[in-house]
Amino acid sequence: MAGQTYKIIELVGTSDVGLKEAIDSAVARAAATLKGLDWFEVQQVRGRIEDGRVAWYQVDLKIGFRVMSGDELGTE
Repeated sequence: MAGQTYKIIELVGTSDVGLKEAIDSAVARAAATLKGLDWFEVQQVRGRIEDGRVAWYQVDLKIGFRVMSGDELGTE
């Protein structure tokens, strides 16, 4: 059996609630348009401060998804 082959994309998730929500936002957007999502890796975390408080979170992610065969996609 052959190993898996992956394609990697980079996305930035944002949220005014927290880091998890920023990550969830990016993964959900990727899942809406791609199949075979398997993993993510946080590359960088940023935020904005307003009036001495955290106002916004920004998370740079790498998201890996399988390069699928026609069988897996249902086209063969």
